[in-house]
Amino acid sequence: MKKLSLRTRVLTGTVAAGALAAGTFGAVSANAATPAAAPAAVTADAENKNTTQSTHLTIEAATKAAQATLDAAEKENQRVSVAVVDRNGNTIVTLRGDGAGPQSYESAVKKAFTAVSWNAPTSELVKRLANAPTLKDIPGTLFLGGGAPVTAKGAPIAGIGVAGAPSGDLDEKFAQAGVASLAE
Repeated sequence: MKKLSLRTRVLTGTVAAGALAAGTFGAVSANAATPAAAPAAVTADAENKNTTQSTHLTIEAATKAAQATLDAAEKENQRVSVAVVDRNGNTIVTLRGDGAGPQSYESAVKKAFTAVSWNAPTSELVKRLANAPTLKDIPGTLFLGGGAPVTAKGAPIAGIGVAGAPSGDLDEKFAQAGVASLAE
C-alpha cells in the first residue's frame, strides 16, 4: 500500500467530511419534510408549575401609543422618533416623525428597551448611574430621559422610547403621553 502525502490526506479528509455533512443535511431535510407522528397531547392548566402566562401589548395598542406619542410631540413642534418594544425588548412599532434626526430612531428603541428592562422611566435610571456606573455598559441600553415602561398588573409589558426633542425631559413627557393613551 502506497503512503499518501499529507496534502492528499487532508484533501481526502475534507472531501469525506463534506460528503458526510451533505448526507446528514439531506437526512435532516428529509425528516423535516416528512410529517412526524403527532406527539401525545399535553394538557396545561393553571395548576401546572411548568407553565406561565404573560400579558402582551397588541400591535393595535402599540400603534395607538406610538401615534399618541408622536401627536404629543407635534403639538409642541418637536421632531422625534418613537419606539414601542415588548416585554422582551423586541420592537413592536416605530414611527419617525417628519424632520426627526437620523440618530433619533435608534435612540428611541434603546430608551424603550431600557425602560422595560428595569420597569422604570429612564430619567429615574439615570440617577442610579451614580451608584452603579457600569449599568450604562449593558448592550442595547441608553440611560437618557425619554423612556417609559408600560405595565399591567404591576408587571412591565412594554416600553415606549422617544428621542429627538432638545431634552430628555421633553422626550419622556411625550413617552408618558403614549402610556396614558393606553388607559383611554
